[in-house]
Amino acid sequence: MVADQLTPEQADRVFHALADRTRRDIVRSVLGGEASVSALGRQYPMSLAAVQKHVAVLERAGLVTKTRRGREQIVRADLDPLRRAAQLFEHLEALWRGRVDRMGELLAEPQKGPSR
Repeated sequence: MVADQLTPEQADRVFHALADRTRRDIVRSVLGGEASVSALGRQYPMSLAAVQKHVAVLERAGLVTKTRRGREQIVRADLDPLRRAAQLFEHLEALWRGRVDRMGELLAEPQKGPSR
């Protein structure tokens, strides 16, 4: 495996984290800059504890980092896992495009009928 690719376990954590709409929105929120967990919590119709759990899932996936600043926990996006996930999709797309192209070539070949 290439060093900058996600391991299967990392890919599982990243895609699990991004499978949830709230977590995707949290990542979008912190892409432009940092935000406190409490500020993020005010954006969603759920408890602060629920938002903290979402942030924890994102942190385990490596999509965000969380640091303490006084009494607040500050969340920042980490773009590296997102880039590596995009590379994985690009690799899979190239693989499948190659297979589809090969199928097209096989279908375009003249068919040999039974000889008489």
